[in-house]
Amino acid sequence: MPEFETERLIARRLTHQDVPLLTTMLSDPEVMKFSVQGVCNEEATRRFVDWCLACYASHGIGPWALCEKESGNFVGFCGAGPELLGDTEEINLGYRLARRFWHQGYATEAVKGVLKYIFDQEHCDSVMVIIEPGHTASVRVTEKTGFKDYTLQEFHNRLVRVYRMTCQDWIARVREEDCLE
Repeated sequence: MPEFETERLIARRLTHQDVPLLTTMLSDPEVMKFSVQGVCNEEATRRFVDWCLACYASHGIGPWALCEKESGNFVGFCGAGPELLGDTEEINLGYRLARRFWHQGYATEAVKGVLKYIFDQEHCDSVMVIIEPGHTASVRVTEKTGFKDYTLQEFHNRLVRVYRMTCQDWIARVREEDCLE
């Protein structure tokens, strides 16, 4: 059952049935280039899915599987879940797409879908995004979807950009987009 849909994507909860496809994606060094975990084998992928299932149970949100509406193909995942940044747990938005789905606008579409879902369903008051400055594609997606200001912080011994968006920021952005149409 889908959590939400966008124009081209269906977002649903990840399950252990996704482990083989997810392992293929997460074992690709290019896909995992900016991951603090690095490439994942099947066991690490299974632990990730277990964490996602725990997030759904505890927070009502988490990383969701993304599938193309037209073909049903597994594209990757996108969602938001708890992340410890310093001493504070915050909701962190993240995504990974299989390489063959890069440069087609899926990441931007998925991030907008997640933001709409989590803010419309009142799952949280704010969300952050953690990105290494050199990950220019994710910086573009983040800024295109309405994240503006960032701070530089250390995260897992790496200097990263931390963007934040509140529910109020999201509502203002949606109103602004509606006025432009």
